[in-house]
Amino acid sequence: MRLPFRLSAITTRFFALMLAMIATLFVSFYWYSVPLIEEKVVEIEHNASRIALNNIYELATRMHLDAEGYRQQALESQKQRLESVVSLTGDFIASLQDILGQQGYTEAELWPMIFQQLRHFRADQDTYLWIADYDYRLLSHPTDAFDGRDAAQLRDSDGRLIVPNLVELAINEGEGFYPYRWPKLGQSRELEKYSYVRHFPQWGIVIGSGVYLDEIEQQIENQKLKALDELRRAFEQITIANNGYLFVFDPQANMLIHPNPNIDGHNFAQLNNPVSGRPIVDDLIAVSDSGTEAIYRWDSPEDPGNYVYDKLSLVRHIPGFDWYISSSVYVDDLRSSAELLSTRIMVIAALALILASLMALIFADWITEPIRRLSRTAAKVSRGQLNAKSGIRRSDELGLLAESFDSMVDQLSGNIQTLDERVQKRTAQLQSSNQELLRAFDDLQATRDELEILERRQRMILDALPAQIAYIDTKQRFVFANRGYAQMFGLEKQKVVGERVETVLGTSMYEEVRPHIEQALAGHSRNYEHRAERNGEPLITRRMLLPFYDIRGGVSGILNLSIDITKEKQTEARLAEANRMHAVGQMSGGIAHDFNNLLTIILGNLLELQEKLEQPALADRHLAPAVRATRRGADITRRLLAFARRQPLAPQRLPCKQLLAELQLLLSPSLPDSIELEISLAANTPAVDVDPGRFEDALVNLVLNSRYAMTDGGKLLLRVATRHIEPASANELNFDETPAAGAYVSFSVIDQGGGFADEALIRGFEPFFTTKQTGAGSGLGLSMVYGFVKQSLGYIRLANHGAGAEVEILLPAVEVGSEPLALPTHPAHSESAGTAAPEAAVPAGHDKGLILLVEDNQDLRSLIRDQLIELGMLVVEAANGDEALNLLGSIDNLYGVVTDLMLPGSAQGIDVALAASRVQPQALQVLMTGYSEALDDPRLEDRPLLLKPFDKTCLQQALAQAQQRLRSYSGSDNIEH
Repeated sequence: MRLPFRLSAITTRFFALMLAMIATLFVSFYWYSVPLIEEKVVEIEHNASRIALNNIYELATRMHLDAEGYRQQALESQKQRLESVVSLTGDFIASLQDILGQQGYTEAELWPMIFQQLRHFRADQDTYLWIADYDYRLLSHPTDAFDGRDAAQLRDSDGRLIVPNLVELAINEGEGFYPYRWPKLGQSRELEKYSYVRHFPQWGIVIGSGVYLDEIEQQIENQKLKALDELRRAFEQITIANNGYLFVFDPQANMLIHPNPNIDGHNFAQLNNPVSGRPIVDDLIAVSDSGTEAIYRWDSPEDPGNYVYDKLSLVRHIPGFDWYISSSVYVDDLRSSAELLSTRIMVIAALALILASLMALIFADWITEPIRRLSRTAAKVSRGQLNAKSGIRRSDELGLLAESFDSMVDQLSGNIQTLDERVQKRTAQLQSSNQELLRAFDDLQATRDELEILERRQRMILDALPAQIAYIDTKQRFVFANRGYAQMFGLEKQKVVGERVETVLGTSMYEEVRPHIEQALAGHSRNYEHRAERNGEPLITRRMLLPFYDIRGGVSGILNLSIDITKEKQTEARLAEANRMHAVGQMSGGIAHDFNNLLTIILGNLLELQEKLEQPALADRHLAPAVRATRRGADITRRLLAFARRQPLAPQRLPCKQLLAELQLLLSPSLPDSIELEISLAANTPAVDVDPGRFEDALVNLVLNSRYAMTDGGKLLLRVATRHIEPASANELNFDETPAAGAYVSFSVIDQGGGFADEALIRGFEPFFTTKQTGAGSGLGLSMVYGFVKQSLGYIRLANHGAGAEVEILLPAVEVGSEPLALPTHPAHSESAGTAAPEAAVPAGHDKGLILLVEDNQDLRSLIRDQLIELGMLVVEAANGDEALNLLGSIDNLYGVVTDLMLPGSAQGIDVALAASRVQPQALQVLMTGYSEALDDPRLEDRPLLLKPFDKTCLQQALAQAQQRLRSYSGSDNIEH
């Protein structure tokens, strides 16, 4: 190696002397200190292994003591909880016995109720109550297999009697804890259980509740696992020599903690010690807590699989966990630390020698540095670096030479710098001119780009607008058309531009709009609607033609703006139809109300005449048809009320599968062999809130209409499925009204008849509209279905499906457990005259009882008065509610009140009934109505209700119901019945 400078003789001799001194010091230190240091380091490493093992042993012992304390604490806590559960159960039975006893329940009635309620009690998932009598019968148990069972011979898997031992323990000692084996709820495997039982001699029963010990043991096992995790984290912080470590195993040779993932968690019983020839686990257990170390051979991380390296292990045993904790260290590792320390000492000495050598070199370099620096500065100046300086500041000859050299370089640098400044000034002027030209070019290009972007953006906006936009010049040629305008005529935008208006629109449409175009070209704005067809569907557009003026004020073209308003027009038509149907419904409801009063009078008088006429043959010939006609009129009023959405409903949460099963049994016998009924129910169809009887009538009505239309037979399909209505498509579904967005259940009746006529599709829901032959139908079937669907918050539509007709009903879908829909409901009522009522006895023991009759119709009031008199009653009459309220306060011991719900004046029928409950609590109450909107009053409660028209038999039945209701309230504190 050639140095960048030459060493003098004195520098060479001084450098050699220092090297000799450093080498002598290094050798002396090594032979005297290193052997002693190695011996002490081996001893320190050995003691560190013992200290680490003892510290971990103490930590594990404390963990075991904590786990045992937790076990006792958990068991004591469970015992206290079980005592509290059984004690509270006794208090609950006593309080419930008092409450039910006050309500009139006998001992035989109340105990099954108590046992049934206690079956469902849970303190937690697996803690429940059981009750047994002295005969070892389980009176209450949450498992059906044991509830009510004779458990005298019930034994566990060890053959021990269970219930008899528990009962005898409680009888003899009063209370106590007892362990036994019993399966968990819903399982068959028996587990250890610890139960608390108490004897209740006042009731002759034993009550018990228990806890499964596997839960406590699982908690203890979790504590052990937690202890292992803490030990594992502690092991990660402990280092023994280079490759030493701590590990934990159990007597079955399961390795619980080991840093080697190939051994951790595995069984090492098959690993033998090459030194002793026995399993390593036996050697480790043999030296546990002896203070001696097990010596065996193992492979090393650097030489896996070669079991020739000696290891030393100390072992401590933890009796509580039954674990063995062992430290393991390679013998070579104990020496390696000392050897490593020796090596480091040698390295330090070598570095010191090298450092001394460097210091000698630095000294020689300092002597020759000025000459070398001046030489390097001259080389830089020769390469053009005129600002280079030698940087030498000395007071000797070398300093003077360096100062003269630096002055000469400064003078040369000043001359060159003046020339450079002149060249740079001229160059800057040229660059400034070039920059101005480039900026002007960039501004021009940016303006062009902005104009192009603006044009593209405007065209994109015009194409995205939901309107058809076009610009026409004075020669009636298209200058511009957006995408919507071109697509309306099935063309591309590029093919529209440049064409004449007549060519694009067609001759027929052009002739229709030409007058508007000509007036717009004359300077007059035009706004009109245009009707056409597209793909066989009606198309209605609102068109605006706006004249466009040039700078001189003349018309240079027309701006056409067209908007598709077909959906809006269809929605307006459906809304108008819905309003018309609502108005018809209001009128029908009012007519039905008045008609019910008339029918009640007619029917009552006809039946009265029929009973008193002495010529039965004449009565059958003349009066029986009149009675049947009257009942037929009652049925028509019921259908009118259904159409008017005023029929009483009793909604229930109805699974569709149950409804269809009952409907199939009802419909199958009524259809001819030529018609095949197919009922399709989609999977996971939700339930609906609907009156099952009324809904069944509606579906039967639709199916029978389809049967009438299917003269040649075929397949009749009733399809039920979930349907989700989206807001964007709700307007296009053609239901009677636009459905609200959400989930529905769709009921579709699809036949293979002739389909609906055009008039039927429009007027099908109107009352008395029918396409059947004269006398074949009343025309109220679809009207009744329509009213029921609207009253049930649903939607309906008529359509032609293929070669037949389709009627689809949408009802709101409901989930299990959700709140019921707000449908109109009604209390229980007596059958009207429209259907035959069962015979009811005259209320016994109340002949000549005084009845207050409240009815504003004089003829009807006279008829009902006569019927009450024939039933053995005395009658006092009131024409309105106010009069009835005055009579209630002046009559003593009133037997009953029969009142119409809708009365003139400020007081209605329900007000009379409520006042009677307060003033005359012993009086029975019967309500009458022919107007079903009155049924929405929640104050009706369970009072008997007569729907007009009715006959004497219905009145008699209502009086019997009222008397039964009055009896049910006897003995109760509730006065307002």
